[in-house]
Formats: sequence, structure tokens, C-alpha cells
Amino acid sequence: MTEDEQNVTKTVEEEKPRAPTIQELKQKIDYYNSKVNNCLLMKLNDDGTYTGFIKVHLKLRRPVTVPAGIKPQSIYDALQEVNVANMTEKRTSFYLPLDAIKQLHISSTTTVSEVIQALLKKFMVVDNPQKFALFKQMQKDGQVLFQKLSVTEYPLYLRLIAGPDTDILSFVLKENETGEVEWDAFSIPELQNFLVILEREEKDKIQQVQKKYDKFKQRLQEALKEANGKPG
Repeated sequence: MTEDEQNVTKTVEEEKPRAPTIQELKQKIDYYNSKVNNCLLMKLNDDGTYTGFIKVHLKLRRPVTVPAGIKPQSIYDALQEVNVANMTEKRTSFYLPLDAIKQLHISSTTTVSEVIQALLKKFMVVDNPQKFALFKQMQKDGQVLFQKLSVTEYPLYLRLIAGPDTDILSFVLKENETGEVEWDAFSIPELQNFLVILEREEKDKIQQVQKKYDKFKQRLQEALKEANGKPG
């Protein structure tokens, strides 16, 4: 390796952000906790990792796939980490409530990918996690901005740096839009469920249009009847 190459390598290494010391982390966490107006505090561990809470808004426009006929997860299942989604192979699709909020207790080592998987598990969603993406939502100059997070980023660190104010930073789970729909990522039952939903929506739209024109036609006929009944 030449001297120039060594210098370039050294420069790149020097530009890498330095990991904060435990003392620096303690200061940041203490400052964060001083701004918290509820009990959702962060806690620093002896090994330099820390734990805390994040809230995720679910803004999913498409239906999700869940096990059919499964009762909600019991406290026993949650404590034993039983995956009730694996208890049946039957599947059904439905829309999650728009803008539902889920709170997660995570670690500083928890990645975006793990947050997505945890959210899907809580709602018993069996879709491929790659169909979803976690975004950070920010406000700037009166505008709401969304930025897709890499699956290797650490949401709790972002929360720590931004502070507890969700107006400054919040997390949103959305569909992983890549331009084109990757139909190969869907299973046959999922595609069949989508067809059922589309057919149902199509039928509803047709009925709405038919009612609209039937009503309009009735008004025209009534107007013609009144006009013909008047003396010339």
C-alpha cells in the first residue's frame, strides 16, 4: 500500500463518528429523562447499553394477513412468548385501524428490522416483514417530512438524540413502497384474499354508481311527468 493510500484510509477512519462514552450517554439520558412528562424513561445499563420506549404510528393503506379464527393473545402466551400465529395455517386479510399507535419497550441495540418484526408479531401479522418500512416523521417550516430508515438503524438512539417530543420526531410504519408492487413477495392465499377484497370494493362502487343514476333518472321522469301534465 502506498503512502497516499495509507493517508486516504486513515482519513476515512478518522471521519467515522466516535461512539459516545458511558459518561456522555449518562448525560444525554439524564437530560432526556428531565424532559419526559410521563413514566416512559430511559435507563442506562452497566455495559453501556440502554433501554427505553418508542411509539410507532401505523399508517397502512393495504390489508394485512393474519391467522383466521385465532383468539387475541393471552397474558400467558405473551409471558411464554408463544407465537399464536403459528397455531393455524388458515389466513384472512383485514385493514388495521388507520393511525393506530403501538408502544414498544426496546434496547439501544434493537434495529429497525427488529422493531418491524416486533410490531407485526404484536398484531399477529404473518406478512413478510420486507413489505413494510419504518419512517421517521419530522416537522420543518410547517411541513411534515418522512424519511425511510435503514433496517440497520437504531430507533432508540434516534429517540434519545431528538428528545421525547413527538412533534420533533415520531416513528411511522408504512408499506415499503419501491415503485412497483413486488407480487412475487405475496403468497397464493394473500393474492386470493386481495382479489376477494378488490371484487367486494368493485361491487360496492358499482352499486353506488347505479344508485346515483337511478335517482337521477327518477328525477328526470318526475320532471317529464309534471311537464306533460301541465296544460299547453
